[in-house]
Amino acid sequence: MKLLVVEDNKPLLESIKGILEKEYSVDTADNGEDGLFFAQQKIYDLIVLDVMLPYMNGFEIVQILRKEKVNTPVLFLTAKDSLEDRVKGLEFGGDDYLVKPFQAPELEARIKALLRRSGALDIDAGLKYDEIVLTGKENDVLVKGVPIKLTVKQYELLEYLIQNTGKILTKEQIFDRIWGFDSDTTIAIVEVFIHQLRKKLEDFAYHKDIQTVRGVGYILKKA
Repeated sequence: MKLLVVEDNKPLLESIKGILEKEYSVDTADNGEDGLFFAQQKIYDLIVLDVMLPYMNGFEIVQILRKEKVNTPVLFLTAKDSLEDRVKGLEFGGDDYLVKPFQAPELEARIKALLRRSGALDIDAGLKYDEIVLTGKENDVLVKGVPIKLTVKQYELLEYLIQNTGKILTKEQIFDRIWGFDSDTTIAIVEVFIHQLRKKLEDFAYHKDIQTVRGVGYILKKA
């Protein structure tokens, strides 16, 4: 799971990041413009978004995202405790609202609830595509009941493809999601790992389901 946290209070931003990094991959931004740019890449499972931000507030960010059909779940963080602000956030396209100050367990619980609601997290069933099951344990994968071992990046790549079954993912999206904006490697690494993943799935005839969309990226669907 990859989360984006947008918060201009840097000590709070680092605190939230420290809490969430125990379970998730976390990117951060400390102003509205950067937050919007990151969110528009469509590589996150959930966005934790402060309302009062420099350059652009959280309400404006969500309105733009929803107009662009970016449906990533958004958890608003705000110091405002008025009913009007809570209602406004939800009407603009937010999914939940957490008022500062808050306790870490409540933040974690609300995030997990939103991830379950969106279908990104299914603790009981695991993540599945046909007869491929990601157990979430030490990068283990069951394919037609047979366990196979993937590297961390191979596992994350397969997970991202399965989460977006039937959707075209650009090479840029995959690169930013798996390797990150600050990676020292190049986007060519995406092709290398797609090839590796296909080889791992070839014995089970699933390699053909990872289809190339020429000039764009890849899509996971029945060949």
